[in-house]
Amino acid sequence: MALDEARMSSTHGGGCTCGDCPHGAREGHRRAVAAFLAKRDELAAGKGLPAGVAQSASASRQWVSDELTESARAVADRGREAGDAWLHQVWRRTLLIVWGGVAALVIGETATAIGAGWSTARTAGLLAGLITAGLLTGAARFHRARGGLLAPLIGEDNRLSTSRTVAASWVLLAVFSVLVLALQLAGASAHADRDELIEGLDLVRSAGVLTVLALVCAVAVLVRRVVTVRVLAQRLQKLRADRPRAADLLTDDSGRGSFTDVQYVLVSAVAVLFAAVRLARRPEQLPDLPWGLALLVAVSAATYFAGKHAEGGRPVILSVVRTREAGDLDAPIRTGDDIEIRGAGFVPPGAGSPDRLARMVVRIGRVHVHVPLIPVAGGFANPTDTVLTVPVPVEVEPGVVDVQVVTAAGVETNRVVIDVTD
Repeated sequence: MALDEARMSSTHGGGCTCGDCPHGAREGHRRAVAAFLAKRDELAAGKGLPAGVAQSASASRQWVSDELTESARAVADRGREAGDAWLHQVWRRTLLIVWGGVAALVIGETATAIGAGWSTARTAGLLAGLITAGLLTGAARFHRARGGLLAPLIGEDNRLSTSRTVAASWVLLAVFSVLVLALQLAGASAHADRDELIEGLDLVRSAGVLTVLALVCAVAVLVRRVVTVRVLAQRLQKLRADRPRAADLLTDDSGRGSFTDVQYVLVSAVAVLFAAVRLARRPEQLPDLPWGLALLVAVSAATYFAGKHAEGGRPVILSVVRTREAGDLDAPIRTGDDIEIRGAGFVPPGAGSPDRLARMVVRIGRVHVHVPLIPVAGGFANPTDTVLTVPVPVEVEPGVVDVQVVTAAGVETNRVVIDVTD
C-alpha cells in the first residue's frame, strides 16, 4: 500500500499532465499557456509562417488567426479542467478555516477565563461554535464537488458574489448568536436567568441587527434579479470565469478594483466585527447594533446596489471606415478591402482571453466575418474594445449593406449602413 501511494504521488506530482487530478490539471493548463504565449510571440515576430501564405498579407493574417484560435481553445479547455479540479480540492481548505476559527474561539475563551473564571456563557459559546462548525462541515461535504462552503457564494458567472458573501456573514453571525442564547437557556436553572435570556431576543434590543440582516439578504436577492434581467435584455455583458477567486469580492469582472464592492465589503466587515464584540460582551442577548452603524450599512448597501444597476451597457458602433495603408489612394469600400469599425464595448469585461476574442463576429450584410486575431509582442492589436479591423469578403454583394458586431457575450450592437462597390 505504501509503495502504491508513493507511485501515485510520483505519477501525479508537479509534472503530471493528465486531467484526472488537480496537479495534472494545473500543470496541463500552465504548459498550454506557455505554449500559446510562445506561439503568439513567434507569429508576432513574423516567424513560423508557411511559404505558401507568406507572400499574401491577407492569407498570412488569416492563417495566423486560425493557428492562434486553435491554440487558444486548447488553453481554454485546460483552464476549465483546472478550474473544476480546483473547486473539487478547495472544499477541504474551507473546512480548515472553519475549524481554525473554532480553535481560535477555544483559545480566546480560555485566555479570557483566566482570572474571571469559567461561566455558562463560555460553555454555550464553545458548544455553539462546535455545532455551527459541524453544520458547515456537513454542508461543505455535500457540496464538495462545487467548492464546499464556497458553493452558495458562487454566482452564475462562476465568480464569488460580493452580495452573497456579505449576506452569508450576517446569517452566520445571527445563527451563532441564537445558538449561544439557546444553549444558555438550556443550561439555566434559575427562573430569573431564563427570563433574562428570553428578553435578550426582544425586538427592541435586536432591531438594528435584524434590520441589517434583512437588508443585506434583500440586496443579495435583488442584485441577482437585476443582473439576470439586464443580461437577458442585452444591457449587460456577462462571461463565465474559469474559477472563483477571493479577489472577486473586491473587483469587477475584468479584475479591476471596484469602489462599490470594496466599500460594501469593508463597511460590512467592520459592522460584523462590532456585532461579534457586542455578543462577546453581552452573550445573554442578541447583538445590540446601534442605529448609526445600521444606517451606515444601509447606505453602503444602497451604494452597492446602485452600482450594480448602473454598470454595463450595450456595445455600440460609432462609425465604419475603410482602412488605408501608407501610399494607398483614397477610395470607396470594395470587396477585399479592410474596414475599421470604431465604437465602444466590443470586448466585455472578462473577455480579454484569446479564445473569447476569437469568438467575436462582424455581420456584413448576410455574411458573418470572424474578427482575426492580430498578435503583437505581449498581446493583440486586433480586436480591441474600441476598434475592430475585418476584411470585406468577396461573398458580400455590392450595394448598401448593414454592419453589426456580435461580441463574445453574444450581445449585438446597433447596425451601421455602408456602401460596398465593385
